[in-house]
Amino acid sequence: MQISYASSLPVSVDEAFAWHARPGAMTRLLPPWQPVRAVRESQSLASGRAELRLGPGLSWQAKHCPEDFRPGRGFVDELTPEGLRAAPLKAVNWRHEHLFSPIDQNSCQLEDRITTNLPRRFVEPMLHYRHRVLADDLLAHRRAAEQGLTPRVVAISGASGMIGSALTAFLRTGGHRVIELVRRAPRHGDERQWTPDNPAADLLEGCDAVIHLAGANIFGRFTDAHRKAIAQSRIEPTRRLASCAEANGVGVFISASGIAAYPQGDEPCNEHAPQNAEGFLAQVVRDWEAAAHTGESSAMRRVQIRTGLVQTPQGGMLKVLRPIFSLGAGGPIADGSAWQPWIALDDLLDIYHRALWDESLAGPVNASAPHPVRQREYARVLAQVLHRPAIVPVPAFAPKLVLGDEGADQLALASIHAVPGKLLEAGHRFRFTTLRPALEHLLGA
Repeated sequence: MQISYASSLPVSVDEAFAWHARPGAMTRLLPPWQPVRAVRESQSLASGRAELRLGPGLSWQAKHCPEDFRPGRGFVDELTPEGLRAAPLKAVNWRHEHLFSPIDQNSCQLEDRITTNLPRRFVEPMLHYRHRVLADDLLAHRRAAEQGLTPRVVAISGASGMIGSALTAFLRTGGHRVIELVRRAPRHGDERQWTPDNPAADLLEGCDAVIHLAGANIFGRFTDAHRKAIAQSRIEPTRRLASCAEANGVGVFISASGIAAYPQGDEPCNEHAPQNAEGFLAQVVRDWEAAAHTGESSAMRRVQIRTGLVQTPQGGMLKVLRPIFSLGAGGPIADGSAWQPWIALDDLLDIYHRALWDESLAGPVNASAPHPVRQREYARVLAQVLHRPAIVPVPAFAPKLVLGDEGADQLALASIHAVPGKLLEAGHRFRFTTLRPALEHLLGA
């Protein structure tokens, strides 16, 4: 069976082809709802090999076919008998043709033709997802180039995490060089060993920008040990890395932050709202952002990305809720009135990307979609996308059994009506402004 899908792309045929040849392309195109991860990407579209992992003990190896490679016009990858190492995969047939044709100087068409014995319902949502992500990524990079962004050297801490791995792939496919700051010995030339409490003086030498994402997971009971891990992994490492960046002449220091410092309630909070919330997380956010401004006598621009609830089935809230709602056991928490300032993962990548080139962005920037929803609305939309009911309300005491009183109040039951004031003022283009299209895209619906 052959399944085809074609769409137009907002760049020249040469740029579209070049995008696919860069590191990170496979990672960007894998659907997040499928349990497939890139273990090794191909080094060449002409003759390289790639390996995907589908789960414990299940790997899928594919090779590019030299006889079908046409520079700037097409390439083919297919499974080979030796590429199917696990018994459940041995019966799978797969041949994927990527065909490029010019429309004009600034646009082209990409057609995917897949010959396989896998069900159509498995393949077609994947193709729709790939084409949407590719077009949006190419448009984001084109707009950045129009604003003067040239290939940069960007150091990223936390590059192996959920956000960091996606951001690394996004930037590399855009032609940027990413230096991953790792705590182990480097394995290749684009890794540098980073000691958070004492970064080497030359750690960031030659870097144009730093994106600092590293920090302990905040989810969990707020025991003394958990509070210590959250604070110690953020505040002092941020201070030291910002000082190192300043000393190395880095142009922009972009660091992760949160919305916990905003007061809870129904009042919309943009970046100018008072940060007078009480509690542990609120104080951590204030100290965290203050640390990013250490030594602010230099010309280095500093941006703090105050992130809402990141939406991806690969992690965070959606990863937890998806299986529950898929079983028909989901519903609103407590009375469902809590505000949920959500943001699709790819929109978050675009915000970090914009912080690289938009010189007007400095200080805090709210990374949340323009239309936050209440928790009851989130539950209703997620259930509809999954074609399940949302009739099983979660009593308020349930999150407290898992997270404790403080953890539940500051995480599961928190209600912060954050809005992206600075981005809206700047005319920023969001890929997803409302929740349902975002969840449909992320869940292959």
